Amino acid sequence: MSLEVKIPALGESINSGILAKWHVKDGDTVQKDQPLFELETDKITSEGIAEAAGKISLKVSEGTEVKIGEVVATISEGGSDSSSEKPAKESKEKAADSAPKKTEKESKEDKSEPKETAKKSDAQSPAVRRLAEETGVDPKLVEGSGKDGRVTKGDMLAANDAKPSEAKPASAAPAKPASTGERQTRKKLSPLRAKIASRLVQAQHEAAMLTTFNEVDMSAVMELRKKYQDDFVKKHGVKLGFMSFFTKAVVNALQEVPAINAQIVGDSLIQNHYYDIGVAVSTPKGLMVPVIRDCEKLGMADIEKSIGAVATRARDGKITLADLEGGVFTITNGGIFGSMLSTPILNSPQSAILGLHAINEKPVAVNGQVVIRPMMYLALSYDHRVVDGREAVTFLVKVKQAIEDPTRLVIGI
Repeated sequence: MSLEVKIPALGESINSGILAKWHVKDGDTVQKDQPLFELETDKITSEGIAEAAGKISLKVSEGTEVKIGEVVATISEGGSDSSSEKPAKESKEKAADSAPKKTEKESKEDKSEPKETAKKSDAQSPAVRRLAEETGVDPKLVEGSGKDGRVTKGDMLAANDAKPSEAKPASAAPAKPASTGERQTRKKLSPLRAKIASRLVQAQHEAAMLTTFNEVDMSAVMELRKKYQDDFVKKHGVKLGFMSFFTKAVVNALQEVPAINAQIVGDSLIQNHYYDIGVAVSTPKGLMVPVIRDCEKLGMADIEKSIGAVATRARDGKITLADLEGGVFTITNGGIFGSMLSTPILNSPQSAILGLHAINEKPVAVNGQVVIRPMMYLALSYDHRVVDGREAVTFLVKVKQAIEDPTRLVIGI
């Protein structure tokens, strides 16, 4: 019985993707719930899982565009069961027993034949045939170490390893210069990278984007973290990071300046009354923005746990479409890579995005005195069609005030 392996449905807006990688080879034995392949779409990367155990037959090669519901492999259930091999072995033994016995003279003549002749007449194993196709090594030219001179997988691998040391034919084409193929490589954009590129260009073309800057003293937050970090970890099992402070500061500022929590959809202005905050995460596949829901209802520990969970899923390729949808505002932290100052691009259709940067000690004037403080630049990019300059500056000042005096977050001012 064969089971079809199909591309699973991932969401109403996803119709196809690229089968980026097979985790198994054609003819492999797979187990139920074993990851089979990696599928890249313009929104997420997901894995296909085996629904049954058995021998797999691949129908689609890596890098092929596939549609939702398309059959990419079949699994022969029970094909790998050793019990199915036992009857075949027993039948071969019975056939050998029933075969007519050779005379002593015939046996001697058989023994006098070269071993290679017997070897060449033997059927090759699937592993040997597969290696022959992949490496170009002819099994007939390989000295077999198996029973009756049979060529084994190990013999094929050894022969392939020895190929570079063999003398090349005089008629071989001259080698290309070493620089060719090393100075450049070319590959097709993944669906996710292509979608990121499209969205970034779209955001710049469709929005009247402007950026305003401010500078924040991180002393108070750093002192709080230093004072309560150990107790926080003991109680909640997670570290108190900077992102939870900025998330709460952003929610507070959005409540104070609701114009930032609005967006244009078609010819309508939509005012949001919820606070689902996106947190940009860098992954091997590209930048993703998983969303933390209802941040106004979450405590610092809940925010830290939620950010850690979605960031891990994003980097491991386990993120879902639901994790990425519905955010009203985005926070991106270029400071973890050492960025001092930048202008973040809007995460359409949102109207604003906050960029965080590296913390650097620098001399600043405080109450008429020059002191050294850990300072960070903040950058707020916004859609000027929705947000006026006064509102953008006020929002950024509210964030600055909450970070420099975190007690404001407790008493709600």
